[in-house]
Amino acid sequence: LKLVAHRTVGAAIAGMLSADGRCKTLDARANGYVRAEGVGACVLAYKSACGEMAACDMSILSGCAVRQDGRSASLTAPNGSAQRKLLLGALERAGLSVPEGVCAEVHGTGTAVGDPTEAGARGAVHGRGDRASPLAVGAAKASVGHSEAASGQVGLLKVQRLLEDERAVGNAEL
Repeated sequence: LKLVAHRTVGAAIAGMLSADGRCKTLDARANGYVRAEGVGACVLAYKSACGEMAACDMSILSGCAVRQDGRSASLTAPNGSAQRKLLLGALERAGLSVPEGVCAEVHGTGTAVGDPTEAGARGAVHGRGDRASPLAVGAAKASVGHSEAASGQVGLLKVQRLLEDERAVGNAEL
C-alpha cells in the first residue's frame, strides 16, 4: 500500500529506489527500482452455456516453480544458484530439457548487482545444450515499475500479450 510512507522511506534509506524515478532493469545505468501499484487477472477456463468447456485461443502454462533464494548478499541481490534451480525446476515440470522459447520475462531488480545475477542464471540455463538460440529478455518493471505483490501477475500478462501478438521484445521496444 503506497498510502503509508514508511515502506517507501525505508526503501529509499536502503538505497533501493531509483534516484531519477526510472527503473532501468537489465541496463548498465540501473540504479534501483520504482514502486508502483498493480493488479492483474487471468481467466484460465470457462464453461459455455451448455456446460462444456468453451474453446479459446490461449497460451497454456505448462510448467512453473516457486523457490526462496535462501542466503543472498542483500534484498536486491538474488542468489544465482537458487535462480538456476528455480528455472530448471520449471523446465522439468513443463517436460522440457532446454528452453525452447525466444523470449523470457524476468523479475529484474533494477540494480547493478541483482540484474547481472539474474541474467547470468537465465543465460546459464538457456545456453545449455546444442539447441541454444538468441533470447529476447525483458522485464515489465522497466515499463510500469515494481508493482510489488502483483509483479508476477503483471509479468505473466505481459508474456501472454507477447504470445498473442506473436513477437518477442526486450525492454527497449516496450
